Amino acid sequence: MRSPCPCNSGKLYADCCAPFISKDALPATPEQLMRSRYSAFVIQDGDYLIATWHPQAVAEAWRDEITAGFRTTRWRDLAVQECAAGQDSDSGYVTFLALFYDERQRRNGFIHERSRFVRLNERWYYVDGRHIVPGRNAPCPCGSGLKYKKCCEQ
Repeated sequence: MRSPCPCNSGKLYADCCAPFISKDALPATPEQLMRSRYSAFVIQDGDYLIATWHPQAVAEAWRDEITAGFRTTRWRDLAVQECAAGQDSDSGYVTFLALFYDERQRRNGFIHERSRFVRLNERWYYVDGRHIVPGRNAPCPCGSGLKYKKCCEQ
């Protein structure tokens, strides 16, 4: 795939997230893992998403839900806002904004999250995330041009 990477890194997919998703390489940082997970959502690779969730999450149980989301969600954009180290070298955080279109509801949506990652046995895993909710009068992050209270908050 000689196209731009879906994660918006500015690199080609083959030089960015593809080696991680194809299991030819391991992400070296939480940001690389987060970007590759976003790309996996875009290209609908549920196996990669499940494999990169922390083992205690038992993500395999969510396979059907993940697959169902592939049928109705079109990912539009990713903006990484902040990368931060955790308390030690084996943890980290990535704050991002991901925009999508929900075909079932016929509307734009977003995920604004501070994701937590840990490294086990030299491999990074997604643990969980804290959603960031905009103020009611703030512009809606989905890109509609409306205030949050008149858009995605409803």
